[in-house]
Amino acid sequence: MKLVSALVALGALSAPLAAQQRDTTTTLPDIVVTATRVPTPKRDLATRVTVLTGKELRAAGYTSLADALRATPSLDVVDESAFGSQTSVFLRGGESDYVKVLVDGVPVNEPGGAYDFANLSLDDVERVEIVRGPGSVLYGSDAVAGVIQIFTRSGLRQETSSLGAAVRGGTYGSADARLSGVMHAGNLGISGVVHRFSDDGLYAFNNQYRNTTAAGHLAWLADPRTRVEVTAHYDDANYHYPTDASGAVVDHNAYQTSRVTTLGLNVTRWLSRRVESQLLLSFNHIDGGNHDAQDGPADTLGFFGYQSDRLITRRSAEGRVNVHVGAGVLTAGAVLQGEHEWTASASQSQYGNSADTSDATRVNRAAYLQMLAHAGALAVNAGMRVDDNGEFGTFGTYRGGVSLPLRTGTRLYASVGTGFKEPTFYENFGGAFVIGNAGLKPERSFSWEGGVEQAIVRGRLSISATYFNQHFRDLIQYTGTPPTPTSPNYFNIAGANARGLELELNAHPSEAWSVTANYTRLWTAVTDAGFASDGSDPAFVTGAQLLRRPAHAGALTLRFDGITRLHLQSQLEAVGARADANYAVYPAARVTLPAYALVHVGGTLDLVRGAAPTSRVAVTFRIENLLDHRYQQIFHFPARGRTVLVGVRVGE
Repeated sequence: MKLVSALVALGALSAPLAAQQRDTTTTLPDIVVTATRVPTPKRDLATRVTVLTGKELRAAGYTSLADALRATPSLDVVDESAFGSQTSVFLRGGESDYVKVLVDGVPVNEPGGAYDFANLSLDDVERVEIVRGPGSVLYGSDAVAGVIQIFTRSGLRQETSSLGAAVRGGTYGSADARLSGVMHAGNLGISGVVHRFSDDGLYAFNNQYRNTTAAGHLAWLADPRTRVEVTAHYDDANYHYPTDASGAVVDHNAYQTSRVTTLGLNVTRWLSRRVESQLLLSFNHIDGGNHDAQDGPADTLGFFGYQSDRLITRRSAEGRVNVHVGAGVLTAGAVLQGEHEWTASASQSQYGNSADTSDATRVNRAAYLQMLAHAGALAVNAGMRVDDNGEFGTFGTYRGGVSLPLRTGTRLYASVGTGFKEPTFYENFGGAFVIGNAGLKPERSFSWEGGVEQAIVRGRLSISATYFNQHFRDLIQYTGTPPTPTSPNYFNIAGANARGLELELNAHPSEAWSVTANYTRLWTAVTDAGFASDGSDPAFVTGAQLLRRPAHAGALTLRFDGITRLHLQSQLEAVGARADANYAVYPAARVTLPAYALVHVGGTLDLVRGAAPTSRVAVTFRIENLLDHRYQQIFHFPARGRTVLVGVRVGE
């Protein structure tokens, strides 16, 4: 009945606008960069890609990228509840650290793959590309199940200079303000944004969230053959949480901080009509920590005080040459990357106080080759990569695929490849109470997929079906009882499989209307529980499903952009039952979270629409969980109820 109610609500929100639609066809983005690192038509890709435009996402009222990703096939977004809480992404059944995240080509994952999507806003975003399938050949570690890349706005792609501002407020004491600008002057384009978001949280105390973002993009055409781009992104977030690991609301002063600086320099130079060279220098620095002081003089039992701080820095230099041969491209690249992590922690307990520090560095060198070629209508891509890491030594990956469009509007595609994820610094080098394992190998995967896409009614309607199969091996697992007292606590021992079917539909009956729908059937299973074969870890039970990956999930999105200056998006998000763990009991036990269906609606209404971008004034709104459904994404952590955000935007 809940799903029926959600469908009725979704239809009711969109139906009154049907009479206002136009008759021309919407032109969709057809060029993808992330999948091959060369601008490539989607029809030539051997894997599935989802493209989201920043203009469309902002018009629908989204604030964070995490919320915008929820409708992507085979992608599950999981957060603890409140704005700012830990937010993870599971793609095609892989682990939450199996997705490479890039901002204008700069990697932003922590060493070992972790990435918190909670603080990533959509400010100044031009488009987002989500590539499903292994991408380690081009991107190295972490690109096991896919790659997500955010491209920010470039002033060179704007016709005129403009300024914009927006304010918004709503449920849970939310307040949102943004100031942005784009300057276009001949061969120089500059864009920038400053954004501030805050809210008071879901809980009665200690649940505030504050996030300040500043970003800029400079693009310069030095001459007809040379392009220089500089990107900068800074994010400062502070999140207070009153819950412990079991979800109990008990803490009045625990909080976490995260300050992330990302810089990139990308220089492209055409050496000849067929040879293109590129240099990418990138820098990513994370300054964060967790703080949980003693709640009061009476708080003296167990571990009653804790503080940890960490500094993580990644620097990389990458050179790449693209040689255009006929309709094909041969790419050769080399990467030098250094990672450094410093941590310090201190705890207070009834057993005595303790403190620990660590300071470690890793260096990785890599070289890769990729060929994109055509044999008639058949598009072929193949690549290989070798990484030479100071810790795990030499490791190789490969990928290959084909795409065959037919005259009937049918396209067949298939690919096969491998991926890997390096160990975290903690797993390699250890820390307080833990002995790291310098001999760890990367976690690795073998994946293949195949599918068919069919265009109908002159491209106004397309449907596709994709089957994928992934095998994850050498998963790194912790043991509290190593073979000897001096043995490490981490070993490559566990294994799992994930396979699934993705069904997608895209319809564009007119320029004003578009409909997208998708459904994913996912099968996951632990093939080797490793140390958890004794039942000590509910996440690894041989033959059981992986945690927090639903077997059934889907989304239906209706968009309207009509002549009445109204842009409206209504969306149904349906997530099936999934396994989780109850950490409020010891030993932790597996539980099943029930299915849920949510309706979201958002949009903009132009009050003033002048010729110049700065003369446009619009009301913006977004209502998440319209029917106020009660559900949980993580056991014992109730998700947000109905959330309303309303504001005004001036300019773009």
